[in-house]
Amino acid sequence: MRLSSCTFFTILFIISLMILPSTQAETHRFKPTHYHNTFSFAHEPVLTIRPGDRLITETIDARGVNADNHKVGEYPNPQTGPFYVEGAEPGDTLIVRFEKIEPNRTTAWSSSLLAPYVADPDFLRYESEREQITATWEVDKESGIARVVSEKNRPKVIEVTLRPMLGCVAVAPSRKEAIATSTPGEFGGNMDYNGMVIGTTLMLPVSEPGALLFVGDGHARQGDGEVVGNALEVSMNIELTVDLIKDYKINWPRLENDEYLMTIGSARPMLQALQHATTELQRWLMNDYGFDERGSSLLLGHALEYDVANVVDPHFTVVAKIRKTLLGKD
Repeated sequence: MRLSSCTFFTILFIISLMILPSTQAETHRFKPTHYHNTFSFAHEPVLTIRPGDRLITETIDARGVNADNHKVGEYPNPQTGPFYVEGAEPGDTLIVRFEKIEPNRTTAWSSSLLAPYVADPDFLRYESEREQITATWEVDKESGIARVVSEKNRPKVIEVTLRPMLGCVAVAPSRKEAIATSTPGEFGGNMDYNGMVIGTTLMLPVSEPGALLFVGDGHARQGDGEVVGNALEVSMNIELTVDLIKDYKINWPRLENDEYLMTIGSARPMLQALQHATTELQRWLMNDYGFDERGSSLLLGHALEYDVANVVDPHFTVVAKIRKTLLGKD
């Protein structure tokens, strides 16, 4: 029997409560004092939290600058954490629900020219401007606008609406690897997906005891592909809750919001990232929504959507997604 499109995480949460010891959820406030530039099992946990707990913390920007404009970490993408999730073991799935992602200062920065992978080589060699300049953006949370003003731009004033997100959310990778915070993979990492916003739920595969959750690389806004090589880079205040599904194994990160099921694949070439994302979405439909291979192939063949999350990191990232309204019919 196929699950209704709005019940998947509700059912998983009920299952988790049946398996895990009953404890009252706590709210933890954590102010980081040091940061990491690798995702690794070897980093000492900064805090232990339990499934159901709420975490209130902050991140610094991709160059290591905090809310007070002091440099307190190292480029690239210094991470807050890791947070040890009690009861998490390899083969489980960690669930992270984003409740607040908010810039905590009034300026952000970005590069100002397209990154090499996203434009024709002939254009970059013969036609493009060679001087890369860091643009400083005013972040106006009250109006929900970011604005850059420069005599070097045409037009000299450019405005975009804010859509805060996290570029990096990760657990410790498998095989005892230590992976640079510039890189995405099966463990999450530097996925740079602009759909990682409040109201979304992220699922990550647990490979180490305690999962070891890392967060960082806040963006006030980012277009698809992160095509200038970064986004509106800024420090953030964040709030999230964690849950744990025991003995529920996934292979790649999964996301859910009110409208979509989404799976995230990262690799080079981009075709391989697309293959990872598509395969994970088909597995999800087959394992949890009552589809067989043929039925899921037919649905994906005519309703599948893709987002290009990043084309600038050491691995590129593609998101495969399906509308939840298509999942409820027998």
